[in-house]
Amino acid sequence: MKRYKVATLADIEEIEKVPLEERLTVSNTYDMIKQGASLDPDAPAMSLILSGDEYDKPVRVTYREFLTKVTQTANLLHDLGIGPGDVVTYLLPNLLHTHYVIWGGEAAGIVNPINPMLEPATMAHICKAAGTKVLVALGEYPGTDMWEKAMAIRKELPGLRAVIRVMGPSDEKEGIYGFDEVIERYNGDKLDSGRVIESREIASIYHTGGTTGTPKLAPRTHYNEVAIPTILNVSVGLDPGETILCGLPLFHANATMATGAFPFSIGAHVVLLSPSGYRDPSIMRNFFKIVEHYRAVTFSCVPTVLSVLLDVPVEGTDISSLRYAICGAAPLSVELFKRFEAHSGMKILEGYGLTEGTLVSSVNPLYGERKVGSIGLRIPYQQMKIFVEDQDGWREAKTDEIGCVCLKGPNVFPGYLEEEHNQGVWLEDGWFNTGDLGRQDADGTFWLTGRKKELIIRGGHNIDPLLIEDPLYQLPGVQVAAAVGRPDAHAGEVPVAYVQIQEDSDLTAEKILEHLKREVGERAAIPKEVIIMNEVPLTPVGKIFKPALRWDAIRRVYEGELRALGNMAESVEVTVTEDKVHGCMATIRVKPAAGTPPQEIERKIEELLARYTIRYRVEVV
Repeated sequence: MKRYKVATLADIEEIEKVPLEERLTVSNTYDMIKQGASLDPDAPAMSLILSGDEYDKPVRVTYREFLTKVTQTANLLHDLGIGPGDVVTYLLPNLLHTHYVIWGGEAAGIVNPINPMLEPATMAHICKAAGTKVLVALGEYPGTDMWEKAMAIRKELPGLRAVIRVMGPSDEKEGIYGFDEVIERYNGDKLDSGRVIESREIASIYHTGGTTGTPKLAPRTHYNEVAIPTILNVSVGLDPGETILCGLPLFHANATMATGAFPFSIGAHVVLLSPSGYRDPSIMRNFFKIVEHYRAVTFSCVPTVLSVLLDVPVEGTDISSLRYAICGAAPLSVELFKRFEAHSGMKILEGYGLTEGTLVSSVNPLYGERKVGSIGLRIPYQQMKIFVEDQDGWREAKTDEIGCVCLKGPNVFPGYLEEEHNQGVWLEDGWFNTGDLGRQDADGTFWLTGRKKELIIRGGHNIDPLLIEDPLYQLPGVQVAAAVGRPDAHAGEVPVAYVQIQEDSDLTAEKILEHLKREVGERAAIPKEVIIMNEVPLTPVGKIFKPALRWDAIRRVYEGELRALGNMAESVEVTVTEDKVHGCMATIRVKPAAGTPPQEIERKIEELLARYTIRYRVEVV
């Protein structure tokens, strides 16, 4: 397939002169795996590094073995009663088995990944909404609790037919099948079901929103999941046999598609960076040695990964094979971008994507101007526009006018599983409103300026504020409550809660936080701080005005960091307000101490705030 060197929007339009249907060589993910395997069946498909300290001793499978295991897994699931409309939920770390389950599951039915860090009640809620019929989970393994969670929820799932235990024994009387014990019973040459998979059939269902109320589940079609690898192959590129690193979790759309479907579709080599991925300190410690050993050309990550790698020495390793790294899921600070590129000598491509868009919707061009802080140009074949709602309805935004980021194209999902979540997110003519706020400049580059849907993004992980707010309102004495994201130098942002309590209440911030630690169904969502206010700010119609709370959170963080100015400054004042271009802006008014040059103060402020993404301006008074 011809590859294009994308530098500008005109290059993307040149690609689109050939219709996507002419570029697509398969219509479903099972045939996609078969296509990649056919290029060189004996080439390595995957290598699993069990520990960063033993990176040169991987467990490896060839494409011939990979396709066989995927087919066997599909046939096992078919034997357990899984058909095209049935759901297989998996609760697994990053293992070779995980990819067998993903692609075998899509060949037999529909796969539904679950974040293993969720609490059992939350998992059960998602499984019920998805209609789980087979549950796949890691067996008892030191340091993990996935099997215990699977056992805790199985009795709550009335439609469950079987449980598959990965790395553990069978107990068929209890409906438990040990994957490694039973898999060789099944044919690995073809699908026993005889299924012909249609491109518009559902391949996967990913959980994207809050874990209270009705879960927000996003189905994607086989067409969605074969379109994205094809688009990436013509516009970003990876060659058969080249190596890509996978460190993001395989319950996440980025890991399964960018470091799964994409390389598998062309016979490239995926190195799984341990079962824990980037969370494994030994992987991060040895990251550049791993790059050198496998001659890796690229990896996907979130800003927190780059932040950690800044402290890992590059000296003594040859990482010249790295062409680029794709970074998304959360904003990347300009300073972190510059520091990492200087540290590693490689290119970072900032991008933007969401589960509903099957992975990616825009990315900075590999061969053109990379505008730091932007999310780049739209990908080929997917339309991306900014729309503004006014009294006459929706209209296209003008250049640099802030509005809602909207998508339309072959990668965009058909709609949420629960109809209530589809209300208000679809514009006329099939445009999907992401809920994110942004603008498009004169060159076609997109910039995010805020999130209308109010998600808190902690290290690339989405947290719905309702997950925190609902338990807050269950606490007697809480009058008004809201959760927002607070800037964080390492994780991008972390959740904090603002609470207004009743006059006669004896609640304290400490008591509220203890309550949340017990009741919030996701550890990552437990707030870092509870702030009690006399009055939570409201809009004229009585709704909580969350922008003001976010501005207050930014102010508190920046003021805290700027205390390190010490004797250099006589006074420091931070105010945060709305900004028509950047979404919000912090103004730092600083009075230098006698004898301290203003330039020195400004340099110190730049150093102290280097890893934050919120724009600021300094006023020396």
